[in-house]
Amino acid sequence: MMRFSDKKLPALFLAWLALVAATSSAANSPPDTPHALAVIYDTRNDMGAPDISGIVAGIEENPDVVVYRVALEGGEREQAPARGAARQPQLADNAQGGLAVIYPDIGEPYRSVFSQIIEGIEGKTKTRVASYAVGANQNPQELAAELRRQNVQMVIALGRNGLKAAGGLDRNVGLVVGGVLSVAENEARGMAVHSLAPDPALLFERLKGLMPSVGRVFVVYDPRRNAWLIQLAREAARNQGLELVAQEATDLKSAMHFYQEDIRVADHKRDALWLPQDLVTVDESSVLPFVLQESWNRSLTIFSSNLSHVKRGALFSLYPNNIELGRDLASSALAQRSSGGQGARAIVPLKEALVAVNVRTANHLGLEI
Repeated sequence: MMRFSDKKLPALFLAWLALVAATSSAANSPPDTPHALAVIYDTRNDMGAPDISGIVAGIEENPDVVVYRVALEGGEREQAPARGAARQPQLADNAQGGLAVIYPDIGEPYRSVFSQIIEGIEGKTKTRVASYAVGANQNPQELAAELRRQNVQMVIALGRNGLKAAGGLDRNVGLVVGGVLSVAENEARGMAVHSLAPDPALLFERLKGLMPSVGRVFVVYDPRRNAWLIQLAREAARNQGLELVAQEATDLKSAMHFYQEDIRVADHKRDALWLPQDLVTVDESSVLPFVLQESWNRSLTIFSSNLSHVKRGALFSLYPNNIELGRDLASSALAQRSSGGQGARAIVPLKEALVAVNVRTANHLGLEI
């Protein structure tokens, strides 16, 4: 049997009545209408007045209830949000509009990915956001005109098509980009870019967790796309006590040469090979089969920034937690808007990530997962 204190019983009863009322209101409203429930009470402890703090505390435990403590002094109302009330001002702020999401009009399974990212954005902003699916031939001027009509001041652009469509927006519209691997330096000016490339710090941390004996990591990369990522990787490697051997290659021939030499000199007990998301240096038809086969033969650890490589034999990879990625994008957009457009302007790696491990490869390397 579950027992409640005398103070909890009225709190639970009042919370139940309030939630029933809120549910009834929601049922008679348009599906996109945001709903919130608030409890307002006087915090003064007047002589002879009943102590309702216990009742309010019980109501406040419900995550769907926002409690405001109100003090009345000198005829003026002073309002101080209580625990759990931080959501309401943000809800009111976003109800004014001003934020939109542009994403590619594309089929499954990618459509579901963008839907999850948008779900995360709306979870952070606590309201529905205007979203626009754009095709490869989207007219940027028409989109810009529509966003002006909607008084949009901040845009989150997802994917290459979203970024391309955002290129025609007014200069006074803030822009946050997500769902892309990287952006050319001339494109990235004046915007915050959230890359799908996993943070090297997370990759190296996972590597050391699986194989504490590893002390050196080889990587071959194209500096035209991944120089920013390797710069982060150098610092991350130092923090993990790793030696990073980063080799630049701008064509397939030079990339293959580096891989052949790295595999030849690598010590499978203390070395590992990292495959970044790089179309030049990690060619799927020639480089990847060679590297995976040779590493298997020599029991050399291969880890990758590309989830599909795990299915083909890489030990592990990190991939996006799409809903949390959406929350990160929303946080970046809201911070930029609140700062008057003075937010971060840089490419940042994926930090909200999940891990995939190839158990067969782990067994081959003598690891217990």
